[in-house]
Amino acid sequence: MRRKRVAVLISGRGSNMAALIEAAKNKEYPAEIALVISNRPDAGGLPVAHSAGIATEIVDHTKFGKERAGFERAVQALLEKYRIDLVCLAGFMRQLTADFLEKWQLRMLNIHPALLPAFKGLDTHKRVLEARAKIHGATVHFVVPEIDSGPIIIQGAIAVRPNDSQEMLAIRVLKVEHRIYPLALKLVAEGRVRVENGRCLIDGVPVPDDTKESVGEQ
Repeated sequence: MRRKRVAVLISGRGSNMAALIEAAKNKEYPAEIALVISNRPDAGGLPVAHSAGIATEIVDHTKFGKERAGFERAVQALLEKYRIDLVCLAGFMRQLTADFLEKWQLRMLNIHPALLPAFKGLDTHKRVLEARAKIHGATVHFVVPEIDSGPIIIQGAIAVRPNDSQEMLAIRVLKVEHRIYPLALKLVAEGRVRVENGRCLIDGVPVPDDTKESVGEQ
């Protein structure tokens, strides 16, 4: 089976991008990272991708002002030029329009540092501590127009320790992200994920709640 061609969209250091690149080095992995696009010329992930021999492109959002459609046309042109099958958002800090997302329905993934549907949006580690939540983690989901609301593909959880700070949680959750994002992309690239009634099924089975079995993970 042909490996799926994947574009990773970044805005910063691209640590999840690097995790996907590392996974795709295995020729048995069903996806190849064919392109990295950044909306920021100074994104730290660009030299990482370049050093891995991956094509990089910059679509500087500031050159489009408030005209999001123009920015998205430029991104779409690159995705078509590189014959991209799937898109992974990895710290990509631009909200995409419904029109653009419709073109990539169930073909665009995102990773979020919380156990969705809880703690959508920003500052998740701070909010988890303020809420005195006992469990935290990360979620990979398909992207829909409503932020952090698409069908969940996979989750990974950690226990929140009594002495945890935002920084400590961020480090441990990032390790979860680097583990589950390559796995989620693998499942999608293999065609093992389908969506019914807004919920992902993997090999016909509903996505399990990872919270209970991972709560002891440190």
